[in-house]
Amino acid sequence: RDRRQLLIHRHKLVEIRARVKNGLQHLALNQGVQKKQRLWSQAGLETLRQLPLRRWASRRREDLLGLLQGLSQQIAPLDQAVVEAAEQNPSARLLMTQPGVGPITALAFVLTIGEVSRFPRGKQVASYLGLIPREHSSAGRQKLGAISKQGNRLLRMLLVEAAQVAVRYDPGFRREYLHRCHSKPKAVAKVAAARKLAVRLY
Repeated sequence: RDRRQLLIHRHKLVEIRARVKNGLQHLALNQGVQKKQRLWSQAGLETLRQLPLRRWASRRREDLLGLLQGLSQQIAPLDQAVVEAAEQNPSARLLMTQPGVGPITALAFVLTIGEVSRFPRGKQVASYLGLIPREHSSAGRQKLGAISKQGNRLLRMLLVEAAQVAVRYDPGFRREYLHRCHSKPKAVAKVAAARKLAVRLY
């Protein structure tokens, strides 16, 4: 239970840092600077500091840069704590052998699912995590809607992110993902890949 608090606390700080980064990206774009992820390199941050901004825009930049540095310093030891906790957990170490699954996703899966024997089938795991579509049936006709989104939102988000890495390094995932992209929106294909990943980890 306490390790789940570690994951939640880290996630909340990462969300705040993402909003801070979005604010800095907005300031840079207003000055015609479009570096995307390169904005967070040493050279990118120096470019950001040198932008000719007026009084309150400059104050906003300095405050956001201070927040970014402070948040990064707080998140770093939490990242290390997650890595250590995952390495100490045999199940998490096993899950990290799957391409795309790192310490955060592996530990979150183990702590959320708990004892896997309580799930007779992988489909029930996908249902528990809210990764299966809602069903609207009438008059003998079955219609599937969006995913239910029940269960743990953090783990669901981590699985979607991990699945996007898995499709780059796992040939089986990539074939199925690309096949779905031909007939379904990309967002639907991503969720389907996350569901497949959840079942494989189970």
